Amino acid sequence: MAGQELQKGNASLLPTDISPGSVAKLATLGIIACVSLLGNLLFAFIALRDKGLHRTPYYLMLDLCLGDFIRSLLCFPLVLKSISSGSQWTYSKRSCRIVAFGAVLLCFHAAFLLLSISLTRYMAIAHHRFYCKRMTGWACLLVIAMAWILSMAMALPPVFEVGTYKFIREEDQCTFEHRYVKANDSLGFLLMLAFIVGATHFVYMKLLFFIYDHRKMKPAQLTPAISQNWSFHGPGAAGQAAANWIAGFGRGPTPPTLVGMRQTTQSQIRRLLVLEEFKLEKRLSKMFYVITFLFLLFWAPYLVACYLRVFMKPSPLPQGYMTVAVWLTFAQAGVSPIVCFLLNKEVRLCLRSYLPCRTTQTQREPYIDT
Repeated sequence: MAGQELQKGNASLLPTDISPGSVAKLATLGIIACVSLLGNLLFAFIALRDKGLHRTPYYLMLDLCLGDFIRSLLCFPLVLKSISSGSQWTYSKRSCRIVAFGAVLLCFHAAFLLLSISLTRYMAIAHHRFYCKRMTGWACLLVIAMAWILSMAMALPPVFEVGTYKFIREEDQCTFEHRYVKANDSLGFLLMLAFIVGATHFVYMKLLFFIYDHRKMKPAQLTPAISQNWSFHGPGAAGQAAANWIAGFGRGPTPPTLVGMRQTTQSQIRRLLVLEEFKLEKRLSKMFYVITFLFLLFWAPYLVACYLRVFMKPSPLPQGYMTVAVWLTFAQAGVSPIVCFLLNKEVRLCLRSYLPCRTTQTQREPYIDT
């Protein structure tokens, strides 16, 4: 009898029966959380350890990964707890409001930071000298601080309102409650987020048009060589004078050595260096645009659901759609480091230099894309 009572007492402490859908939610969110934590932490380690990555683009990328790491570390375990408890919030309302504030803060921080990154990318290509001169470490710190301040300004006001931050059972998380347009300020939040994302893509489109306008090929202008008694000279001679003189055709004065051969000057070397920097900035812009596009792609289903909640009182979307949309927003937290490792060869080279399986370390050459 005592053993049966003890088994009943232990069974009452265990969570209730979990449905297969909840098991799938727990498994997928657990994988997303592990990938996000490991990826963001790995990029932060490489960016802080390698001095070659101590530049403005990687500082901004580091702050973006920091926000995703905080979101994965603080928000995802509480979502897992609510799912295991039968889609219920087992803590106080104040703690739910704090968690919802953190989730909205990190969402707007990513949006504002991606907008700032797009502006710096445009400056790096369209105004490269100004970018190299003014975009120092302190300027980068100011950009990061502005992103956090603006996101704080967007996420803080709902904390003082009644019933704005709460636990949404359909989403298994504490977040901003999107209600009908006349009930609260949901439409203003959604329009602000849509404006930020739209402005970011507008800057990238302007950057694309700038690159296209400056890569048009101009017709070649051939400069004719000047000849006096078969002794060619001038810009178009291309060394013909020396060749003709050796062959015995020249009867005029002895031409200088290799007349017409293009000599390598300091200005040409500097031009080649600027061209390599321009290619590097274009590769970084491509990487950041892919991250921005994936941010829009992963958040688009959830934003569509929120707009339908604002303009339609009965929710027309099924529960399965809401679950997939919310889980896509969770997956966005682990996308940035994956894209960086896949599209940035410089970061991959830094990662290979820190792998423990390498017995001999070779000196890493500067990254030049061919």
